Amino acid sequence: MSKRRRRFKQSQSLEERLAAEAEHLREKAVEAPPGNERETLLRRARQLEEGVHMSEWLRTPGLQ
Repeated sequence: MSKRRRRFKQSQSLEERLAAEAEHLREKAVEAPPGNERETLLRRARQLEEGVHMSEWLRTPGLQ
């Protein structure tokens, strides 16, 4: 008998989830003291925002 993957339907789009996580990381970065941790949080937030833009760009009608 093979294992079955658990599947579920996402309630939010990928862009919404990435944007929410980026906002959460930015809020944590504001509370963090200056240093490596803060820079890491900000870098990760920027990466997530770039992912949102990339996903939106890939969905444009001109590319399909």
